[in-house]
Amino acid sequence: MAGRRKLLLLLKPFDVYPAVRPSNNALSPLPNPQILNYLDHRRKVHRKAISFCQNILQRKPVDWELMMRNDLSRPICNVDLVVTVGGDGTLLQASHFMDDSVPVLGVNSDPTKAEEVEEFSNKFDATRSTGYLCASTIGNFEQILDEVLEGRSAPSELSRLSIQVNAESLPSYALNDILIAHPCPAAVSRFSFRIKNDAGPCSPIVNCRSSGLRVSTAAGSTAAMLSAGGVKMPILSRDIQYMVREPILPGASSSLMRGFVKPGQSMGTSWFCKEGVIYIDGSHECHQIKHGDTIEISTKAPVLRVHLPSHLLS
Repeated sequence: MAGRRKLLLLLKPFDVYPAVRPSNNALSPLPNPQILNYLDHRRKVHRKAISFCQNILQRKPVDWELMMRNDLSRPICNVDLVVTVGGDGTLLQASHFMDDSVPVLGVNSDPTKAEEVEEFSNKFDATRSTGYLCASTIGNFEQILDEVLEGRSAPSELSRLSIQVNAESLPSYALNDILIAHPCPAAVSRFSFRIKNDAGPCSPIVNCRSSGLRVSTAAGSTAAMLSAGGVKMPILSRDIQYMVREPILPGASSSLMRGFVKPGQSMGTSWFCKEGVIYIDGSHECHQIKHGDTIEISTKAPVLRVHLPSHLLS
């Protein structure tokens, strides 16, 4: 890249782990000081990572602006690169404001440390950030950034999900997955779906009573989909994976409760509950739906250009 580039440095907030103050209520248990110290340490690690990245950027031929991810309210444009400092959640939130014109580089500011997980396993969960889509940490940020700025590293193109409700496109694309479900997780979701072909016949209609429908991209196949028993997909796959969650008496159609939607196909869904919600990339965004609404899901969305960890491409 020749000349000075424009970067957006997008940050996970400092207060993700708010300090817990002891309660004045004598009946309330006091917080575990060890856990509070651990969370405070995590805040310091995140702050240190941000300062480190800022110091690196100040030495590079770039102009950059700093922004907290919660302050995003409009599409990201007029920059050459977005650098997210946090974890996959920060990169996901950035993706909802990006088209395919700007690449993104994720910095995992708080990576899990195996020795901590083992040390505290009998006391609390010491798992930190997974950073599955983050190509760097503070340990290699300058090296990776130099490769990007000098054109020695090219971003990969990840599929995203396009969602239409009653033929109207939602403004955000899902990088990981969507969940269509009743607002109350204990309530039954009633819906039907079928696989549509751009050219050719549709699949039979599958009628469902369950706890919802999850649909994921290849990037999201290692997240909630995998935890629910799904299949890990190659990161650059253009297929869509779907799974009906906890179907009630699936009967003869049990083989249709999970599967794949290929390029050139889409998933058409009809919703038959009084109310429902489409959750996009976990809890990052949601859209209300009602009885009779139709939802169409496909990969007819702009790809997201992401500088990925090398091991995901090997």
